[in-house]
Amino acid sequence: MAQVDQWLAVNRLTVDDLVDVMAAGMRDLRAAPKYGLVLGAFFAAAGWLLIAVLRSFGLPHLVYPLALGFALIAPFAAVGFYVVSDHLEKGKPLSWGIIFSEIRDAARRDFGYMAFFTGFALLLWLYIAAFLFAGFIGFEGFGPDLLKTLFATPAGLVFLLLGNVIGAFIAFFVFSISVVSFPMLYEHDIDFVTAIVTSIRLVTENPATMIIWFAVIGLLMGISLLSGLLGLVFVLPFLGYATWHLYRRAVEPPVAGGAGAA
Repeated sequence: MAQVDQWLAVNRLTVDDLVDVMAAGMRDLRAAPKYGLVLGAFFAAAGWLLIAVLRSFGLPHLVYPLALGFALIAPFAAVGFYVVSDHLEKGKPLSWGIIFSEIRDAARRDFGYMAFFTGFALLLWLYIAAFLFAGFIGFEGFGPDLLKTLFATPAGLVFLLLGNVIGAFIAFFVFSISVVSFPMLYEHDIDFVTAIVTSIRLVTENPATMIIWFAVIGLLMGISLLSGLLGLVFVLPFLGYATWHLYRRAVEPPVAGGAGAA
C-alpha cells in the first residue's frame, strides 16, 4: 500500500458537472449493456432474497428499512460498474473474467474496510428501525391492519416521519464518507482513511452540488423501491457508471511518486 503524506486535491463541482457525469453514465450503460444489466439484476435478486429471508423469520417490519438500506451499500455494490467504466474510458478489453478478477484484487486492499463500514451502517439502520417500530407500533401491530396503523394513526405517522428522517441522516453520513471512496480504492492502492477524508472534503467543499447528487440518488433508489426493486436493474448500473465519472472529475489523480501513488 502506498504511503500518503498529503491529501488528494478535490475540484469544485457544479450542477453542469452532474449533468455531464449522468450523461456519461448513460453512455456507458448503452456501450456495454450486458454487464450493467446482469449485475443490476443480480443485486435486485439479492434484495428479493433478503426480503424473503426477513419475512420467513417473522421480521416483515424490517423489509422497508432494508429496501431503503440499498442506498447505503450501493457504492460498495457498484465496484463491478467501476471496472466497466474504467475499461471503457481507457479502451481496455472487457470480459466477465476481467471484471471478477479486478473486483477480487480490490477486495484484497482497503476496499474491504470500506465495505465493512457500509455494512455496519446498514445493520445500525436496521436495529434503529426495529427499535422505533417496537416503540411506536409494537410487535403486536403485525397483521392485516399494519398499513392502516402506519398511515392512519398518529403513532404510525410519527414512526414513518422519525424513521425516514433518521434514515436520511444515516444515509447522508454514509454518502459523505463513500461518494468517491470506493472508486478511489478500486483505482489506487491507498489507505481507506485517505479515501474517506477525500470524500468528506469533496462534500464539504461542494455542499450544494453534493446535496443535489445525494437527492438524485435518493430519488432513483426510491423509484426502484416503488417498482419492487425491479428498477435496480437499471438504476444501479446507471448510478455506478455516473459515480465513476463523478470521481474522475472531482478528485485529482495522484502525482507520480507523491500522495496516493499506487
